Amino acid sequence: MTTRATRSPRRRTVVALALVLVILAAFVVRLVDIQVVNANDHIDESQALATGAKQTLYGARGEIVDTNGTVLATSTLLYDVQIDPMLATQGIDKTDADGNVIDDANGDPEKVAWPELAARIAAVTGQSAAEVQKIVDDAVAENAKSQFAYVKRYVSTEEYRALADLKLPFLSFPEHPSRTYPDGAVAGNILGFVGSDGTPLEGIEDLQNQCLEPTEGERTYQSGADGVIIPGTEVEKPAVNGGTLKLTIDTDLQWYLQQLIAEETARYQANWGGIMVMEVKTGKIRAIAETPTVDPNDPGASSPDDRGSRLLRVAYEPGSTFKPVTAATAIEQAGLTPTSTVEVPDRIEFPNGAVINDSESHATENLTLTGGLVESSNVAMSQFGTLVPADVRQDYLERFGVGGGDALNWSGSPTAGFSSDAKDWDNQTYYTTTFGQAFTVTPTQVLSVFQTIANGGVRLPASLVESCTQADGTVTTPDEPDPVQVIKPDTAAQVSQMLENVYAQGTLAADINIPGYRLAVKTGTAQVPDGNGGYKDGLYMTSLAGFAPADDPQYVVLTLFDEPKTNTMSSANRSVFKKAMTQVLTHYRVMPSNSATPLLPVMY
Repeated sequence: MTTRATRSPRRRTVVALALVLVILAAFVVRLVDIQVVNANDHIDESQALATGAKQTLYGARGEIVDTNGTVLATSTLLYDVQIDPMLATQGIDKTDADGNVIDDANGDPEKVAWPELAARIAAVTGQSAAEVQKIVDDAVAENAKSQFAYVKRYVSTEEYRALADLKLPFLSFPEHPSRTYPDGAVAGNILGFVGSDGTPLEGIEDLQNQCLEPTEGERTYQSGADGVIIPGTEVEKPAVNGGTLKLTIDTDLQWYLQQLIAEETARYQANWGGIMVMEVKTGKIRAIAETPTVDPNDPGASSPDDRGSRLLRVAYEPGSTFKPVTAATAIEQAGLTPTSTVEVPDRIEFPNGAVINDSESHATENLTLTGGLVESSNVAMSQFGTLVPADVRQDYLERFGVGGGDALNWSGSPTAGFSSDAKDWDNQTYYTTTFGQAFTVTPTQVLSVFQTIANGGVRLPASLVESCTQADGTVTTPDEPDPVQVIKPDTAAQVSQMLENVYAQGTLAADINIPGYRLAVKTGTAQVPDGNGGYKDGLYMTSLAGFAPADDPQYVVLTLFDEPKTNTMSSANRSVFKKAMTQVLTHYRVMPSNSATPLLPVMY
């Protein structure tokens, strides 16, 4: 028989058990919440509470290499030597060869005093022991509990390792990524440089930062009062290195051309000079040499104006180097041939009142279209060119790249193009556009004109970057514009042959002859604006562009001088062009031509 006395203990037992189960269930629910549902949040919270220090882990900025894999820019690590003055002045325990602490006669650990430790540090850093001691003494004098001072900043990896081997718990070594350029000023104008904090400031370093920039990591840990890291408390998120950027530039060729342009610029006392080399069948730029330039290891040693690339940031009226565009336009739109003729005085006044002069006085001649290029006659080309309506001529200039920029997308690239639309051309502009005035271009666009003619009329986008290889091996290549068929292959062949005759029958042959090779070239003497709506008197931007071998074009070379003084005309470019093109053909082992230039009539 169940009595009240027996029921009461059972009830209490059941109630107690229920309470226990409820509490256990609550713990289980909470445990699931902590370890499963919100595990990541709680891990972060626990690390924030338990971790005593954080250290940034720096990835290496990616390398920049040339087309052959030669390293042009790479990263190293420098280190700051930081010291805890309060701990340093207490010295450290003396140990034997096995790392055991040595006790004194009283059984207390023997100490290595701070002055001796300062001497050990100074022996590595190149400072005197007194200098190191003073750093700590000054910090302690200012604050007896000071835990921070710099012993030395930006020490090398070798110094860092030597200091770390001293095993002094009061020293720490924050890393500083550092950029170095093994070949100094070679391609410095293109590579650019980074600031002391690693920020890219110029050139490829800046433009291709997305490829080169590393991703920082982090190391967190707890440490004891003596600064020693507590084992098992370290948590590390690794850094990711930047990618490797491969350029189209050829370092060996770039080096030679930089020496060459420096010598020739000094010889002609020009403000600056430059050489560009483009591969005909790919549009790849193999060299952009200019002077003055910059050593990216020490950009502060160069004038601010010399720390970038002038060749990629200048716009100028191309002058006669654009006369081949007029010839191509007239062939396709006016039905002319290389032997079409026109009467050419040295000065002509057109019905609208415009007056065009040739650069030199001469008797009236009957020049062919070829002769107009050979003689570089403004009077001839203005007559041939204006057989085509102005809007069609502007369309052809645009096809060749005028006003359209280039695929390099260089920072600070100039605004180049027409001073006015064809429908608004004034009487003089209507004619001067036939010989490279009243519009501006960049050197890259001039290169592109000759690449187009040499490549059967197909314009390829200029390129300076081949690829980016990320740290995980992923390779990406730049998105390039599609090739453009600017003129017909037959037109390109005719203009190319005419440019060969500019070399073979003009005044250039003796000065730029490269034995065994057929050349196609054109000079340019562009007037320089004076900033007041006119042109400088007697000062020009001189140029010479051409490709070789003309019978099987491989490379285009462009040379430029800004306002040469000892020879103000384009003839100043002959020597530098010959040496540059000779080096290009030799460097790439281009086979000589196996035929002679077919000569065309220049006048009748």
